[in-house]
Amino acid sequence: MAITSMGVVFAVVWFMTLFVVLPLGMRSQGDAGEVEAGTPASAPSGYVMRRKFKITTIVAIIIAVPVIVVINYGLISIDDIDLFKRFGPGS
Repeated sequence: MAITSMGVVFAVVWFMTLFVVLPLGMRSQGDAGEVEAGTPASAPSGYVMRRKFKITTIVAIIIAVPVIVVINYGLISIDDIDLFKRFGPGS
């Protein structure tokens, strides 16, 4: 696997992890009781993106490294995933 492929795998895992981490621990302006004029009460009250990016990066590394190792060493091949070939007609 080329270094660019590893980067792409990490980027995909990172963004998927970000979308999971974003809503965790979110506190809305309505919950905080400080609704800014012109914003809905459901808007986030604090800016904690730096912390969420750090959490996302750590979790993404924990997920991406085993995925890259499995791909590099061929521990799971396409024949293991091809269920039509395994359970299809003539099996």
